[in-house]
Amino acid sequence: MTSNTHLYVSAICSSFSAETIGTKVTNIYKFCDLLNAAVRNYDFTKGLVPGQAVVPLDEAVDYISSGYGRSTSDPEDYSLQVHRGVVGAYLKREYAEPATGCSVVVYTKQAYLDDPEINEVPGEADKIRKDTLITHVVVAVLSSVEGKAATLSPYRFVKNLAGGNHEALRWTADEIRAKACEIASQEDGWSVVADD
Repeated sequence: MTSNTHLYVSAICSSFSAETIGTKVTNIYKFCDLLNAAVRNYDFTKGLVPGQAVVPLDEAVDYISSGYGRSTSDPEDYSLQVHRGVVGAYLKREYAEPATGCSVVVYTKQAYLDDPEINEVPGEADKIRKDTLITHVVVAVLSSVEGKAATLSPYRFVKNLAGGNHEALRWTADEIRAKACEIASQEDGWSVVADD
């Protein structure tokens, strides 16, 4: 827990952008007030990997648009978008289901600098190292829909297992199977939404 926090939004987190894929923050000021308070009161030593946390922020559901909607069979309901260099079909944001929960992936500055994929965005590590005010990095904003927490995409799940995230290296076989089942369930009937 810390009394002085200075959050930095990572280059891979687009939730605060006017147009984004997945969960979108619709009221940045109110959301960030809540997030700053939650980060100040969170114990970043208690996770599988010290410094990496999924901070609960359900009180922020009124300030986000969820990242998921029910899949449809109408191609007109989807738009093609590029996400992390890959083209995908995303459900238009107008079909997003209301968020019922929210959490934020936040790393301490050092945990983010130690992340295996810190160099995914050229110059990101140098920028963070040089800014002495940064204490924490916002990696992702996640929404729950109908009580179901957001899951990793199948691609991200496999990439993490292949060494893309320190926490994934500590998952047990049972945890991996459980996460795979959650992802399969999410992929059946739900689509990630995007602004078009």
